[in-house]
Amino acid sequence: MASPIRILTAVPICDGHDSAINTINLEFIRHGIEVIYLGYHRSVSDIVRAAIQEDVSAIGISSYNGGHIEFFAEVIGLLRKKGADDIKVFGGGGGTITHDDAVIMKRKGVDEVFFAGTSLEEMVRFVHQRYGKSRTKRPRPKSFDQQLAHKLSEIEDAYAKGKRPTRLRDATAWQALNAQRPTSKKKIRNSRGARVIGFTGPGGAGKTTLIDELVLRFLNRSPKGRIAILSHDPSVVGEGALLGDRATMINSQDDRVFMRSMATRGQAGGLSPATQDCLALLADSNFDHVIIETVGTGQEAMPFRKNGIVDLTTLVMNPDYGSRLQLQKIVMLDLAEIVVVNKSDLQRARTAHAEIEQRLEQNRRNQHLVDTVAKRHRDPGVDQLFELISNR
Repeated sequence: MASPIRILTAVPICDGHDSAINTINLEFIRHGIEVIYLGYHRSVSDIVRAAIQEDVSAIGISSYNGGHIEFFAEVIGLLRKKGADDIKVFGGGGGTITHDDAVIMKRKGVDEVFFAGTSLEEMVRFVHQRYGKSRTKRPRPKSFDQQLAHKLSEIEDAYAKGKRPTRLRDATAWQALNAQRPTSKKKIRNSRGARVIGFTGPGGAGKTTLIDELVLRFLNRSPKGRIAILSHDPSVVGEGALLGDRATMINSQDDRVFMRSMATRGQAGGLSPATQDCLALLADSNFDHVIIETVGTGQEAMPFRKNGIVDLTTLVMNPDYGSRLQLQKIVMLDLAEIVVVNKSDLQRARTAHAEIEQRLEQNRRNQHLVDTVAKRHRDPGVDQLFELISNR
């Protein structure tokens, strides 16, 4: 079984029209396509950086605000400059892009332009026919991030074919490439290299926003440091997935942050079948920290219990989990080193903190409980969490 088609979709800077692209995204995933959605108001550099790190086959741009000829051309130009011209570009803009504009845009390298009235079925058929074939001849990577992205794709492709990946890289060449990366002077805490921090918790708890705030603090504290994020969203075998964590990542749009979105591809427990090998590659790639975020999980999931793939586990909850009885059934409360009550500005937060604190005391372990409001700028709770993660 071949890997699903992966595409990136985005809306240009100064354009907040996302109704059309959201509808198209949903239609794509219904037909087996994995969509990494970057969101709206995105710059050329944001789009190209994400496309290279995610190693997508194509970028779909929805433009309703004008300036499309120049914007599409700049995306294509930067892809070529970065040595990633195997990533193609298509898009549309309802009644904004004229047929004359489309002729110019195709001349500049755009694969296809969809107009108002184009059916969703036609768009899906185009993506399958144009980008459904495996890219056997890849350009020679020009950057560390590009080569790392290709290696991660090799791992996922191997699992898609039902195989555990064999040795995917020449160790000497990889070490030489790693040596070219600037590294911080911070002491490495384990034999693998980067320190791996796992975040799990139910959907809607605010894990992605919380991670983004922690990334901001890391970048400010370590001017030369690098951080990687491995983020998961759900999917089932034979269908696509909406990989939407990048859309809420604001501070992480930075060249010192490498982010990769992964679909679970039918595996239960919040992680992908390829996660462990992808994580091992990232942990051996001169990052100071690697953050791994699971799918929003229920009370039974223990995603980081197997094989000890993380150094520190953080459980993120919101105050509205239900009764005290629900707390007794959440096994991650027994396992997590840090428990975060996010959205602690909500009315029930004080009661939730007291109930969870009592639950953790029963474990008789050195666990930490932190209250945060991740959406709030300079939140002291997030500062406290950052210090805990940095010092453990």
